[in-house]
Amino acid sequence: MIRPIRDLRKSKGFTLIELLVVIAIIAVLISLLLPAVQSAREAARRSQCINNLKQLGLALANYESTNSTFPMAYPATRVGGAVGGTWGCWSPQTLLLPYLEQGPVYSSINFNLLNQGDAANYVGYLANTTSVCVRVAGFLCPSAPIFPAATMYGSFTTPSNNYFASVGASTQWQGRASNPPNGIFNYNGLASGIRDVTDGTSNTIAFGEWRTGDNSDAKLSVPQDVIEIGASYLGAASDTASNNMPYGAAALPGWLANCATLAKTARGRSFIAQRWDVGMFGRTLGNTLLAPNPPYPNCNNTTGNGDFDNLGMFGMSSFHPGGGNVACADGSVKFLKASTALPTIWALGSKAQGEIISGDSF
Repeated sequence: MIRPIRDLRKSKGFTLIELLVVIAIIAVLISLLLPAVQSAREAARRSQCINNLKQLGLALANYESTNSTFPMAYPATRVGGAVGGTWGCWSPQTLLLPYLEQGPVYSSINFNLLNQGDAANYVGYLANTTSVCVRVAGFLCPSAPIFPAATMYGSFTTPSNNYFASVGASTQWQGRASNPPNGIFNYNGLASGIRDVTDGTSNTIAFGEWRTGDNSDAKLSVPQDVIEIGASYLGAASDTASNNMPYGAAALPGWLANCATLAKTARGRSFIAQRWDVGMFGRTLGNTLLAPNPPYPNCNNTTGNGDFDNLGMFGMSSFHPGGGNVACADGSVKFLKASTALPTIWALGSKAQGEIISGDSF
């Protein structure tokens, strides 16, 4: 018997229900695999971040070995010859460039000129534009976005910097004769070396992470944005003992609460992580007052459109879940949990206050 032609052509296919079941299974598999893929990517980014900080720590050790001191934030001169002071000074990160395989960038910088300032010094800015706008991979955490769409000197894009040089558990950054910052770095004076780190180089933070600002004063981003808190501080003078922890610990909670309250109505300045060349709080210098990623914004003891060269909090933050990385003065890298107790954070920030730190305290 000869079959009809239509029977020979007939073949079995998938029904609509079968297709839907297959699609549902694929969707479930993707939902299960996606977190694992994202976790693996973050692990790789965090590993690169740790390596960046380790290189910074080793560069610091090599600099200290060569110069018998750690790099400070140093002033430059204005075009007319006057010293620029805190405005336009050069950062520790800049001085470490030769030890980070960035010798050509370092050699192209004219350290006699300010890297920012008033309009009369534009010629000074422009002389260093091609240098200070270079994006240095070793200053960038892969988990952090690049500082968005900001320009300086008219049309040059800012390079970003996710690693601050720590002044310690201190709200000031200038190396004054009395009550200076208790960390490794400061501005123009009281330079220190390994001999001065009596708490131990493995227990003293040299560099920490901070999140990239979003370059928008209209939106508050916690913790990286900076609130201008005015003069209501632990001690308005820059040389009082209360500017260093734990001596100012009693007044710190009230000041943080004040900052959080002002954050509801004040603008949040979003310059963090913008540049690596300017030696100033919020630009390249930070402190260790709180554990990484606190529920408080940064705070600056000033008002108006000034820069960050005042007392304040410019602390640790990161885009890594659970905390952030720090590089210690011996070149080792530690991950600090967001739950780390404040006395431990202060002890890790200070270089010579005699604290004893347990290895399981962070």
